[in-house]
Amino acid sequence: MKKQLKVKTITQKVVIPASPQEVYDAYVDPKKHSEFTDAKATGKPVVGGKMTAWDGYIFGKYLELEPGKRIVQEWTTTDWVEGYGPSKLELTLCKVPEGTELVMVHSDVPEEQVDELTDGWFESYWNPLKEYFSNKTKA
Repeated sequence: MKKQLKVKTITQKVVIPASPQEVYDAYVDPKKHSEFTDAKATGKPVVGGKMTAWDGYIFGKYLELEPGKRIVQEWTTTDWVEGYGPSKLELTLCKVPEGTELVMVHSDVPEEQVDELTDGWFESYWNPLKEYFSNKTKA
């Protein structure tokens, strides 16, 4: 009998000091994505377009795009546990007085990787993104 693959969902909420359109652009534009993560990103932000981030560690494709509002990706990493399909990453952007409230729902994540990815989103994305925009407003 095939082992049941266990998946979980990671939900995070963070406020980024920039407009929803600026946050959207920073995430989907490979040049800006590379700037704030300090690692190579590639991709074409169109539905069905493939993308990579973190020098190819993350890869997937765009499933839905609503500029300044929503990004949905099929998302996998090179150390994904064998047997699992891609996860689904959904980012929703809403304007708030401090900038943009970003809500991330990362579903179908292999259970073994939940802790690592939960921390990783903050260390590799949300904190650098906040810093990226904080430095931009000072410049």
